[in-house]
Amino acid sequence: MVALKLPKCDPIHKVSIIPRGGALGVTVTLPKEDILNYSKERINNQIAMLLGGRIAEEIIFKEMTTGASNDIERATELARNMVCQWGMSTLGPINFSKGQAQPFYGMSGADNSTYSENTALKIDGEIKTIIETNYGVAQKILTENVEILHKMAQALIDWETLDNEQVLKIMAGEDIGIPVLEIHTEIKEEATSTNA
Repeated sequence: MVALKLPKCDPIHKVSIIPRGGALGVTVTLPKEDILNYSKERINNQIAMLLGGRIAEEIIFKEMTTGASNDIERATELARNMVCQWGMSTLGPINFSKGQAQPFYGMSGADNSTYSENTALKIDGEIKTIIETNYGVAQKILTENVEILHKMAQALIDWETLDNEQVLKIMAGEDIGIPVLEIHTEIKEEATSTNA
């Protein structure tokens, strides 16, 4: 839902609540074209999208679970890269990436930071600001569209996996019907009751 409400997110290919590997579910996005450069807006939108699952938990269940841990990790990594590698913060176009330790020079495991402790605190503050700002964006979208959020959740419970067309219909307030398995079950039940 967050991705569909923001201008520079990749289109949704499918959404699933079927667990795979360590994930409890997945939202698959596919870009329309190959992208080699990402704008600051696009990265911020991606962070907001990644935070949507945690926010939905808080809105619907009034609690937090570990289910969003991978999304939080990915959002934090993007925010850190914005600050430390891509110069997309108020700290300016400076690369704050830590240098790699050189085991051949006896520096294995050493902290090769090229900046002060004060700068490290500023970096942490910038990362936190990026996360909190995008959290607020996603929270506003989901709170303002809580009825659609409930419909999307119910559709996922019914279908387990939704494709792009189904997601767009739900967002537009349209009915996507019921899974074929349930239709067959209802027809079988009707046939059984009329034969009795």
